[in-house]
Amino acid sequence: MRGIMKNTNAGKLTVFAAAALSVAMLLGACGGATNNAGKAGMTEEPAAGVDTSYTGELPMPDVNKRYDNPQSRDNVKDGGTYTVALPVLGPNWNYASNDGNSGYMNTLWGFYQPNLMAYDTVKGEKLKYNPDYITSVKKVSDKPLVVQYNLNPKAKWNDGTDFDYTAFKATWQALNGKNKDYSVPSTEGYDCIKSVEQGSTPKQVVVTYEKPCATWEMLFAPLVHPKAGDVKTFNQGWVNNPHNEWGAGPFQIESATENQVVFTRNPKWWGKKAKLDKVVVKRMEDTAALNAFQNGEIDAVTDSISAKDAIKSARSVKGAQLRYGYSTKVRVLNFNAKSKPLNELAVRKAVVQAFDVATYNKIQFQGMNWKSEQPGSELLSMFQAGYKNNLPADGKYNTENAKKTLEAAGYKMGKDGYYAKNGKTLEISFTFFGDDSTQAALANAFQAMMKKAGIKCKTVNHAVAKFSEVVASHEYQVLPLAWQSTSPLSFLSAASQVYKSDSDSNLGLVGNKKIDAMLNKIGKTYDYKEQTDYANKAESAALALYGTLPVSAPPIYQVFKKGFANNGPAGYASTYPEDMGWQK
Repeated sequence: MRGIMKNTNAGKLTVFAAAALSVAMLLGACGGATNNAGKAGMTEEPAAGVDTSYTGELPMPDVNKRYDNPQSRDNVKDGGTYTVALPVLGPNWNYASNDGNSGYMNTLWGFYQPNLMAYDTVKGEKLKYNPDYITSVKKVSDKPLVVQYNLNPKAKWNDGTDFDYTAFKATWQALNGKNKDYSVPSTEGYDCIKSVEQGSTPKQVVVTYEKPCATWEMLFAPLVHPKAGDVKTFNQGWVNNPHNEWGAGPFQIESATENQVVFTRNPKWWGKKAKLDKVVVKRMEDTAALNAFQNGEIDAVTDSISAKDAIKSARSVKGAQLRYGYSTKVRVLNFNAKSKPLNELAVRKAVVQAFDVATYNKIQFQGMNWKSEQPGSELLSMFQAGYKNNLPADGKYNTENAKKTLEAAGYKMGKDGYYAKNGKTLEISFTFFGDDSTQAALANAFQAMMKKAGIKCKTVNHAVAKFSEVVASHEYQVLPLAWQSTSPLSFLSAASQVYKSDSDSNLGLVGNKKIDAMLNKIGKTYDYKEQTDYANKAESAALALYGTLPVSAPPIYQVFKKGFANNGPAGYASTYPEDMGWQK
């Protein structure tokens, strides 16, 4: 499934390789790091990134390679601290819930919650289960589908509760959609399950399906502690409370405030000891984080650097490595169809027609030398098999067509240069977050584009910490964000998550029963071509409602102190947090 990361500039380490939450919303080889100094015209990015001593033009990365300085555990020092910044810490710490389903929380959960699955390669051809939690998985039968999980006998939650079938059952009950009081990003896959029961022992889980389910291998990640399974606790019990006692990972939470989280080695962890003694996560927005890196206060900037000046600043730091590569995310614009005047399809369509995506992306990628066409899907990455451009043909950028669309809907141009209907000027708002100069420039550019088409637009800026609150309350009209995929099969559940009419993650707030029926077919077949065919047909119909628009397929630009291992852009390939640390 595709992990939806709630943030505007999604681009960080994903330690959950396969998330049951289709998409998360967002606001290489062994050996020492290569010194790139003095090399003119570098043609290939090293696996550890480009040393900042290299001042030449950056080469494009290879879509098939990872740039996270991949090292074996034997080549990573035992001990040390890693300090990093994230723009948002909380407030809802339940990654399985709709409000907590963010890329930032995905990163935080990865340190102290179960990581059940992983992918070995950038393109994620093969899924593997983490033996620290799951020792084997067996498909007992096909009709009906019955799957048996055998769990690690040593596995326990931090509060002493045995890690057994009860967590699988609690997760299913929260995410299957039968109880509408649960606020979840997606029910896909879980709604196919008939029962989750104990097998021969509590350490054996038997999952019986009542209908075909193509996403069965990716379910139960994330996994919820059985004591957190009731509606009240699931929805609100994690607000400003990370519940370390409900964790089960290589790290534990030593302390947590709204400004800083400190992880230390978990003495109750039964797996390989974490290489790092401590991980410190500080809450900082983009500019502050880059300044802190330059001053030596933090060891990395993992929220993707997106401004020309910021990349230049990162490259000025001695003893650092710039790591960049293809991301598994797509940046989008969402149009709140429940708010006036965007409740009119013609207005939403006109906004899209007035939107100069080429200019917008030039601003977005300024200084990166990044060339990528506008994606035609929010479900499949452009390099994936089955990808198709699903953008509506009549939504292409054309200011005159935007005006015609409005005039056909009864709007008339006023003397002030803006359209109006029934005496009311056509006005919308563009909401963005944080103090990043590129985000402000994008907002201003969008405003200017709308003005050319006779649409008045005001810009609204919030602190990044307000992101989840604004999204959850739908206090926006035009909202830029990014969806990040955590699995090559994310689209199987992301389709319903993003486009289903009753989904909490449908941020355009549009849809209909016909599209819902098309979406329901995607995960009910095991044939990949059929899956992508269904997904493309459903998405094509959904995008024609103009509730959302894919805008760009951005890269990830991150900077690390030289020698930090097993962290950085790596596509779908994943590294467990206990293997991160400082290279020997």
